[in-house]
Amino acid sequence: MKTLEETGHRVIEANGYSQAQSLLSNGFTPDILLIEPAANQIEAAKLRLFLRHAPGISTYLIVGSAERELYKGLSECGIKHFLSVPVKVDELELMMHTLGHPIEGLGSPEKSSASLPASELPALEIPAGMPEVPYLEELGECGYFFAASPKMLEILRQVRLIAGADVNVLILGESGTGKEVVAHLIHKYSERSRHKFLKVNCAALPADLLESELFGHQKGAFTGAIKDRPGKFEQANRGTLLLDEIGEMSAPMQAKLLHVLQDGQFTRLGGQEAIKSDLRVLAATNVPIESALKEKKFREDLYYRLSVFTINIPPLRERREEIPYLIEETIRRAPVEMKNGSENGFSSRLMDVALLYDWPGNLRELRNFVTRTIIMRDPDAAVRELEAKIDTGTQPACEEEVAGASAHRSGMRSIMRDVKDRTEARLIQDALEVAGWNRRHAAQNLNISYRGLLYKIQQHRLTPKLNRELNKASRTAR
Repeated sequence: MKTLEETGHRVIEANGYSQAQSLLSNGFTPDILLIEPAANQIEAAKLRLFLRHAPGISTYLIVGSAERELYKGLSECGIKHFLSVPVKVDELELMMHTLGHPIEGLGSPEKSSASLPASELPALEIPAGMPEVPYLEELGECGYFFAASPKMLEILRQVRLIAGADVNVLILGESGTGKEVVAHLIHKYSERSRHKFLKVNCAALPADLLESELFGHQKGAFTGAIKDRPGKFEQANRGTLLLDEIGEMSAPMQAKLLHVLQDGQFTRLGGQEAIKSDLRVLAATNVPIESALKEKKFREDLYYRLSVFTINIPPLRERREEIPYLIEETIRRAPVEMKNGSENGFSSRLMDVALLYDWPGNLRELRNFVTRTIIMRDPDAAVRELEAKIDTGTQPACEEEVAGASAHRSGMRSIMRDVKDRTEARLIQDALEVAGWNRRHAAQNLNISYRGLLYKIQQHRLTPKLNRELNKASRTAR
């Protein structure tokens, strides 16, 4: 495998037939299939069933001379090629040169097109531990949830755990990070998904109108109340209600909301009759909640009532590895008339600068930028726009770390190269740590070749954290 990777070929390893089958079933079509089976009849039977799912793929068996007779009978499944154990470099070179022109192996009759009926196909499923990166979940008109970074994959895991628990959830994060998307995801996974999902922006309305919006009003309750009107707590009955920007809610409204959450009932504005409503309350805010509690701007008792479970959504600058995917997804979802028949893919230079920019507006700013770039059709201007923003002070944390070391260098390009290298090194280091330093898995998650990853590890002199700690302890002891 190492020899193939060193010559520039991408090699993907599967841990058993089930994982290999899941890859083939999801559109993965390799040029060559290399299989090293065990030498027994059971393994031969499993291999026979598996090969029925891989028509048209040139398949090589890696076996010893004693096992060739055992697998000779699989020629009707397409096995015509054998590699001897241990595999020699010249055999691999011959295999690659004859790709599409089978090497006549031991007993190689014509390939049969026979296949098993559907009822006899093996039930090979994707193993539970097989990673699905990047992960994309459609939410209909509400957009989509995307996760490719360890932090967002952890949020996905949390959402799946709490969705069915029917408890209140507080979603924290900067503006534009996707708090409403996470709320929709919780609703989708919950048992309330068959009922309404409603949202109230607590910062968009003054206190009196917000109370009417939440709890409704009776006819004549105030000027302009010409008829009875149910509030969102009634309309969302048996469903989910998102209280967005709850950190901006006034103190009197916080007190009223607390009582409603405690008692499970409320009265309409101007009404007398208590109304019960069965719904799940989700709350979201971009206000630093700890500071708001200390400054008495947010009630502590309401906070504990809402935050049975808290989800913290990281800003885009803390999950930069998702930026290329998000850009491509935004381009893909852009209206056809906007793209005007052009793919409008980002150049590598533009993508590099996008990775360096801090995106203070997070996903919202990123989407607006991509849309603007598609419409303007001027990637050079887009690069200059981001470089100017970086140059005027909106710098990533990684750039701040090297600003002092780079201050003596002249020109923006030198600084940009330094920042790019350090950002790249950090992303690769994080991916390697998440993959337990399994470099093949890390390369797949980073969407780069294994050979390219090895080069980057050497270039940036990356080592496992444990090794660095041991080396540091050793130097200290000396």
